[in-house]
Amino acid sequence: MSDSAPLPPVRLHPEAELARYALAAPLLARAVRLARWAGPGTRVGAGGELVEEQLPDAAAELGLGEGPDAEADASAAWRVAVDIGLIDVSAAENADEADEADGADGADGGEGEGASGVVAGDELGLVTSGSPADVLGLWLAALETVIADAGVPDLDDIDGLADAVAGGGTVDLGGLDWDPEAEAEFLDGVLGNLYLLSVGGDGPEEQPVPLPALAASMLVPDDMAEPTDAVLEQVSDAMLRLDDQFRMLEPTGLVEFRPVDEELMAESDGDELPAGTDPDDEDVSRYGMVRLTPLGRYGLRSRLLEAGFQAPVVGDLTERGADALLAATAGYPEPAARTETELWLERREPLGAARELLAAARGADEAGPLRRLRCQQALALLGAEVEPALREVLDDPELGGLARVWLTEHGASDVPPPGEAMIFWLTIDTLAAQLAAEGNSAELQALVEGLAQQHSGFFDTAWRVAHPATAEVLEAMGRLHPDKRVAKEARKAAFKARSQQHSG
Repeated sequence: MSDSAPLPPVRLHPEAELARYALAAPLLARAVRLARWAGPGTRVGAGGELVEEQLPDAAAELGLGEGPDAEADASAAWRVAVDIGLIDVSAAENADEADEADGADGADGGEGEGASGVVAGDELGLVTSGSPADVLGLWLAALETVIADAGVPDLDDIDGLADAVAGGGTVDLGGLDWDPEAEAEFLDGVLGNLYLLSVGGDGPEEQPVPLPALAASMLVPDDMAEPTDAVLEQVSDAMLRLDDQFRMLEPTGLVEFRPVDEELMAESDGDELPAGTDPDDEDVSRYGMVRLTPLGRYGLRSRLLEAGFQAPVVGDLTERGADALLAATAGYPEPAARTETELWLERREPLGAARELLAAARGADEAGPLRRLRCQQALALLGAEVEPALREVLDDPELGGLARVWLTEHGASDVPPPGEAMIFWLTIDTLAAQLAAEGNSAELQALVEGLAQQHSGFFDTAWRVAHPATAEVLEAMGRLHPDKRVAKEARKAAFKARSQQHSG
């Protein structure tokens, strides 16, 4: 993703509702409960972690049952509580340092037992008395802790690391089969693509995303028609990593996750998924599905904003003018642009809104064609009551063509026919808008073919059109038209248009 272009706008739930989701998320709820359970007698290690002997009690307090998995979950919740300030272990750490000093002088420092002195952290009060924004701030901090943990693989999976740690030797990260920075960047990229796939499509934002699609979005080049076996193997490996990572992230409330089918894991001996894993597989859900929650949309948007991305929210433009609406929605996918425009129109009287849109659509700048396309799409949402606004611009060289189209489509009478100059100007403007919105798409190619077929001698006249995008449009027609003869005519016309621009 580029941080210069705006992402599709996202629908967010109200902050108060999101704060309730955050407090109900298993990880934060556990962290809060442990913060209230802990006290001066709670013993922690040198890094502020619960000593091993206290993990069973912590797990029992959280209702997690018994065993290593329960204790691991309790330990993770404790770490989150410490990291986000729900628990203050500074007194215990100071006591531990003092014990170590006493031990160095020959006294019994209680080695391995941990130090006591844990107290409630300053942030614990925000859980009950803080604003929704305060609660969401705690949740975001907890999320960052878990995302950082999720980027660290199991020690046993890193060649050489487990042996080095066990032997007490110095760990040389450069010599290991693990790049912490690359792992963190990969997970950040996956989460960014999950956001984009969740909010940027035509379907509902709650639609789950297959794990193969997420892995492929990071590893399969855009210009690769069919993934090679080597790339498919990388996708398979990445899916297994993502399966572990999303299992860790689900308790945060960020996502709802359906893990990879255990039978598939058994078939592959847990090393990699079957070769040829295809994101279009009919039973793709067996390879894992992840759904971004309303809280997750809020969380990932916050992270993207922090990273410098433009991540608008649906409804951001309702109080702004038509110029801001058309400029912003020009970069949105069409479904998102329509939703934002509908919300904008709901706040305004139709005839006044139509006049404001038409005024904002004018301009010979590079963004003008797409701005007029968005204006035309906005006007299509309005009824006959705005007809006077369209009739007022019939003689406007930039708006007269689209006004005639609107009036004709709405069954208006006495619509004056457009002159040839207006027809060709509107054609160039429409093609320029489509080119800006979709690039060299199949739809644009079909439009180009239809124009050349219906209008013999089109290029003889088109190069003379006094539109700033004439040469660019004709060059695009030369690229897109499959008939070599027609494509050559388009290129010649583009050359003439360029020459006319320079001489003018």
